[in-house]
Amino acid sequence: HPVAKATAPPTQSPITQVTPSPGSSNSTAATTEAIAAKVRPAIVNVNTTLGNGQAAGTGMIISSTGEILTNHHVVSGSSSISVTIQGRSQSYSAHVVGVNVSQDIAVIQIDASVSGLPTVTFADSSSLRVGDTVVAIGNALGRGGAQPATQGHVTALDQTITASEGRSSSETLSGMIQSDALIYEGDSGGALLNTSGQVIGMITAGQAQGFRSAASDVGYAVSSNTAVQVANRIRAHEQAADLTYGQVGYLGVSVQDSTASGALVVGVQSGSPAADAGITAGAVITKIGGTTVTSSDTLGTAIKAHRPGDRVSVTWTTQGGASHTATVTLGAINP
Repeated sequence: HPVAKATAPPTQSPITQVTPSPGSSNSTAATTEAIAAKVRPAIVNVNTTLGNGQAAGTGMIISSTGEILTNHHVVSGSSSISVTIQGRSQSYSAHVVGVNVSQDIAVIQIDASVSGLPTVTFADSSSLRVGDTVVAIGNALGRGGAQPATQGHVTALDQTITASEGRSSSETLSGMIQSDALIYEGDSGGALLNTSGQVIGMITAGQAQGFRSAASDVGYAVSSNTAVQVANRIRAHEQAADLTYGQVGYLGVSVQDSTASGALVVGVQSGSPAADAGITAGAVITKIGGTTVTSSDTLGTAIKAHRPGDRVSVTWTTQGGASHTATVTLGAINP
């Protein structure tokens, strides 16, 4: 099987947190821009290539050698990742070190050998109180360049939300910080700051037209305490059921449950293993690699059980009722 790219050495120092600076919770002296300026050099724009086009999000540099914290949903399903750092004209390719799907957290690593990068400072989010002033900063609308910032207040703590992106994926996220700082599509993975410019949360969701769309003055962030804990587990390459490392197998179909047993193909990505095998929209996949496919979920689980480069048999039925079986070589995407 292909070897996953190496992660940061386990001896690398874990991310640490600081006690929020005295008076930082409700200080009105600092302007939004002055607060954002403290952290902007360590906020990066994250651009991904997906089967159906491009997407954009945000990340926070957590080590001087190019480790970046972002949301899982920013990189999920992507075939490539590029990162733009403030003040540098070039963009850098990056790979996923590991992800925690249930908490929407990912750590990615710049591929190039880099050093001396500025890093964000994390504060202890347990000190947050409703009413505290916060500043949100991220790659708003995926426009790139210097990220804009908005100011608001913490409106609720320890919130549980159901976040969905498109029709096919949703997750329940708990322990979330809610604020009324205006956030935009593209801000995911960005920083929620206290007035000292310390990170107290990672922007994850907005409640406009449901979730992660347009602009929203009801925003949610993963607490810094949760983000730091999970990121340190990933960086130490802890082996646990809730952590996934490296890339996963990829067939290249969009599916939904079939009225009969199987997974109904509603789209096939050009140049994918599925396209090369002759699978087309309207087909129903019934078996993969010896596993009977009864739903779209079981297809996804069966594919994830294989590594990129694995050769697996796929059985499907066309709209006309003809049955076909082919052996495909799985591609690679980020989990």
